[in-house]
Amino acid sequence: MMKAIVTTTINPITKAIQRFQEMQDWTLVVAGDLKTPRDYALERGIYLTPANQDEIDKDLSDLVGWNCIQRRNFAILKALKMGAEIICLVDDDNIPLDNWGKNLYLTASQSFKSFETQEVAFDPIGATNHGNLWHRGFPLQLIPNRRYLETKTIQFKPSIQADFWNGDPDIDAICRMQFRPECDFDDKDFPFTSNAMAPFNSQNTFLTREAAVDYFLFPHIGRMDDIWAAYYVQALGHTVVFGAPTVYQERNPHNLIEDMKKEYIGYENNLKLIYALRENPDSIETFLPERSKKAWQRYREIVSNL
Repeated sequence: MMKAIVTTTINPITKAIQRFQEMQDWTLVVAGDLKTPRDYALERGIYLTPANQDEIDKDLSDLVGWNCIQRRNFAILKALKMGAEIICLVDDDNIPLDNWGKNLYLTASQSFKSFETQEVAFDPIGATNHGNLWHRGFPLQLIPNRRYLETKTIQFKPSIQADFWNGDPDIDAICRMQFRPECDFDDKDFPFTSNAMAPFNSQNTFLTREAAVDYFLFPHIGRMDDIWAAYYVQALGHTVVFGAPTVYQERNPHNLIEDMKKEYIGYENNLKLIYALRENPDSIETFLPERSKKAWQRYREIVSNL
């Protein structure tokens, strides 16, 4: 089974990239950007230069634009074209722990703890030992309603495995400004799932090929690119399980006020989006700006011909 790790970077070889190059059972695919040093090279793996990405599809490249994390879409396309059956998306500031990739749940049906909620969305961080925090992209209106007491055991084969991250977790700017956390998530709380849609990110997440074909990091919607992708693929029926931390995040420098501005589209629309997707997954397009919608439509054309 071919497995690929995909990421994008504008930095010289980071500690995380160096470690991921050493994963012998995986092929690392890195999408560069215009800010990436021109002499950037990998000791082991595939580096997609900006020119390489234009060769994959110039129309999509122009629609996505440059100097953005959504260049990672081209690394996903490369992995799909190579025949990868499992694709893991990672951030270049997430350093893999010794257990990274060791407990994959995507290959067979098995039993998982499921948190049962009456709400339309589930916050995975709210079900852990850091329950005062909330995941980036979880609707703010639902934060007071998180009562994760009812569970049951269900059996299924997940399409997606979103592993957690110790250190600086994936919370939104409001939560980070309030708590400035340094997290050590308790492994005994994992794995788990829920009966409701949940946000998950693109920083340490494993996708089956079937899920990856439907997964797209939407450009031009700020820091909701991977969150709306997560809600969309779940609306299509792809299932997600949350796994114990397998990376430590040494978070790249961020301006939290700028992050908050880039998250506002989600603060305003996440809850409405979830309700709309429950009725019709294609309603995602009504929430996208025109350039993002065109990029998504072009991406779908490309993957339909793989």
